[in-house]
Amino acid sequence: MSQANVKEALLATIEDIKENPSASNVVFRAETKWVEDVLCSASIRDFPAFAVDEPPELGGKDSAANPVELVLAALGTCQEIMYAAYASVMDIKLDSLEVDVRGYLDLKGLFGMEEGVPAGFKRIAFDTRISSHAPEEALKKLIDTVELHCPVLDILGRSQEITGTASVNGKQLATLTKKAA
Repeated sequence: MSQANVKEALLATIEDIKENPSASNVVFRAETKWVEDVLCSASIRDFPAFAVDEPPELGGKDSAANPVELVLAALGTCQEIMYAAYASVMDIKLDSLEVDVRGYLDLKGLFGMEEGVPAGFKRIAFDTRISSHAPEEALKKLIDTVELHCPVLDILGRSQEITGTASVNGKQLATLTKKAA
């Protein structure tokens, strides 16, 4: 899809939402299934299922990315998608775009070895490299816009409610509600 087609698709979606505001509420889904050991399979929409595994030091065979790496990839690719989308709408030509994302995790939290150490990332950092001949002022506005509207950056940076259930042999045994802080 060309930059013009991206712009056309996005502007059409924006118009649809203006005409029918409830159309802005969407649900994204992923279905996962444990395969063996720490190997899992994930399915999204009608795409082929893909593997999720762990490196050997975490019990895996290192046959695929692990969940926290997928979170980092989600952030980097979401940034790139948002840059491409907003650049098309703002008529900015991008020559190249790369995002390097790093997540800093203390395994003591994952293994429950030390109280107060989170199981997940303590910090995430990213570096975005853009190549473009657009004016610096336009690129600065693009950067500010992407940082403000990137969904995965927002998800990772904002506390939100998470709910879930756990069932065993068809009987629900647990409910989780993690309230936004």
